[in-house]
Amino acid sequence: MTRLVATLCASLLLGAAGSALAQDTSSSRIARVTVYSGTATVERVARVAAGARSFTFSCLPASLDAQSLQINADASVRVGEFNVLTEDRDVAPACSSPLDGRIRDLEDQIAAVKAESGGLQLVDSYLKGVAGGRAAGDDAPGGRASAPTPAQITAMAEVLRKSGQDAQARTHQLQRKQEALELALKPLVAERNRVASQRARVVSVSINLAAEREGELRLSYQVRGPGWQPSYRATLDAAKSTVLLERQALVAQNSGEDWSNVQLTLSTGQPGRATQGRLPRPWTLDVLPPPQPQASPAPVMAMAAPAAAPAPVARSRDMAEEAMPSFEVSTTDKGFATEFAVPQRITVPSSGQRVTLALGNHSAAATLLTRTAPAVEDVAYLVAEVATPPGVWPAGAVGLYRDGAFVGTGRLDFGAPSTAPTGSTSLSFGKDDLVTVRAEAPQDLTSATGFTGSRTERRTRRAYSVENRHKTGITLQVLHAAPVSRNEKIEVESRYQPQPAEAAFNRTPGTVAWQQPLAAGATAQFSAEHTIRYSKDIQLQERQ
Repeated sequence: MTRLVATLCASLLLGAAGSALAQDTSSSRIARVTVYSGTATVERVARVAAGARSFTFSCLPASLDAQSLQINADASVRVGEFNVLTEDRDVAPACSSPLDGRIRDLEDQIAAVKAESGGLQLVDSYLKGVAGGRAAGDDAPGGRASAPTPAQITAMAEVLRKSGQDAQARTHQLQRKQEALELALKPLVAERNRVASQRARVVSVSINLAAEREGELRLSYQVRGPGWQPSYRATLDAAKSTVLLERQALVAQNSGEDWSNVQLTLSTGQPGRATQGRLPRPWTLDVLPPPQPQASPAPVMAMAAPAAAPAPVARSRDMAEEAMPSFEVSTTDKGFATEFAVPQRITVPSSGQRVTLALGNHSAAATLLTRTAPAVEDVAYLVAEVATPPGVWPAGAVGLYRDGAFVGTGRLDFGAPSTAPTGSTSLSFGKDDLVTVRAEAPQDLTSATGFTGSRTERRTRRAYSVENRHKTGITLQVLHAAPVSRNEKIEVESRYQPQPAEAAFNRTPGTVAWQQPLAAGATAQFSAEHTIRYSKDIQLQERQ
């Protein structure tokens, strides 16, 4: 008996020691995530007990890049070698999807509802049998039926009515409950089926270590698939000539693991891009050898063309990119990339669902213009020129609002060439219906000139009028395309009334811009006359 007790105590001690020496990922969590375009760096943390000799991070996504693994720990924990194992999820029961438990629970509730409904159907059938087969009274001894008394009939009817009513009401309640449960189950099953291929395999990282005291172990790795893209909202206050720029980020991921309550950082860096640029190829010159006579090819049997080399597999669009209330986001410029750190913890499910994060806003003074190109369309548009705000504003889609009303979408890119002055960009906020634009019919005249009529002269006249029907004055900008000669044999002479402010608008030669104030109720006239001369023996190529 004493030996048996000693054996049991030793077994318990060994089991306790084994649990202290090895731990798994049940105590690890995702602490922070840095999202790039198409990839993300995930950092998991775990507490290791004093005396631990190993730790296993299991159930990691198969999209993990093993070459990106980094392991760090507190000073009290020394880290040794590690190994990476990829296996089917079926052989790792601890890695079952969290959806499986929720789905099983809902299926159990539906089964319980169906069982209760079946029981009520039996009750209903029994009550119908009693009401139909025994309503006339029970068979009395001697084969004669004894008629029930009026009191018995009344009591029986009341019992049947109350029981039937309760059964029908309960059946209706159960039907509603079953519909609600099936409605809740349907998206969970669809989500589990959708990510089944992604979750088919899992990765585990086993680390040998020596923990002198309890400490923290950190594992970071990159996963393919997550991404973010900037999005903006520009609201124009025409009365104050200001534009409120609100920047947002659309974040989505389908890496195979949910990011629940994590510290999220968005980065403009691109870890997946090339790390070295292409080098120039040698430039050699030689004398071309004389052509060699070619012999007639001998007849050969037709052969099938060799199969083309397989094209390199393009990265899936799902890996590229796919985004809450207002809060202040800290922006850090690291020289080669800019990071936006979200101060509060965020949850991003691994379902491709877009989560929208607000990255702050900026109110900027705007220069308002009413721009029109009458030769193209007789419509004027309201344009706001905004100086580049401080900080980093990556290019992205922008929703445009004018005095609180949505007018459309555009693109905000402070780094792209713009019609606005250097260091700013222009945003168009839709049509200005209180500005009337008219273009007169073009006037063209072609004649022969020169001593012998050897040259052709062509005169073209364009005239426009713009009326301001606003109650206040506006700054009007009228654009016109003038001919530009690209050959010295073609001469172009242009005359304008009035003289334009720019002859190369938006750094484009030939794009003429008139810009002037236009008072309320006033009308402005603009005209351009172009004379084109060229030799009669050349054919003019005109593109417009």
